[in-house]
Amino acid sequence: MSDIINNDEIAAVILAGGLARRMGGGDKAQKMLAGQSLLDRILTRIKPQIGPLVLNANGDPKRFSHTGLPVVEDVVEGHPGPLAGVLTGLDWVAKNHPECQWMLSVPCDAPFIPLDLVQRLKTVMKKDGHPLACAQSHGRTHPVVGLWSLALREDLRQAVVDEELRKVDRWTARHGISHVDFDDLLIGGKLIDPFFNANKPFDLDEVEELLARNE
Repeated sequence: MSDIINNDEIAAVILAGGLARRMGGGDKAQKMLAGQSLLDRILTRIKPQIGPLVLNANGDPKRFSHTGLPVVEDVVEGHPGPLAGVLTGLDWVAKNHPECQWMLSVPCDAPFIPLDLVQRLKTVMKKDGHPLACAQSHGRTHPVVGLWSLALREDLRQAVVDEELRKVDRWTARHGISHVDFDDLLIGGKLIDPFFNANKPFDLDEVEELLARNE
């Protein structure tokens, strides 16, 4: 592993390829929270931390044209889950930005991604000598919030396509992964998990009330 990993050499993929069944369908990334879409909130928080950025979403890419982001569909058909989204991101980075040897992945429904996410992930990953790192909070891992080495791209393809592996933790455990703890955020007088994800409509309602208290 290189002694120094510059943030502009780290690409990122926002994973928005799921079906959002618990949210009632549609584009979860476009759901609104206190006047901003979830996607816009995430972009504000991660753009300063990384270099090239791509959105993984299935269907008509024109619905995201206002973001100016490249949009790529899953490289594996049938909505096989987040590992396919990660593989899609890795393929895009390898083709379009070969200078990047690392990729950050974040889900489209986590509007409070830490502002020091990349710095902390890469610091611990370098210290441990692992090719992967993911965030955790409250003792729970968040497998799709992490840094991925481009060197593992073909291994991941074999696992997803040939083995039909779908569980992120099973694959990352094969290669060694660093876990980085993050503290809660204080929002509206309440401590909130920084990796809070909006799975159902009432999740957004609850957090919107807390955000209103901060104003």
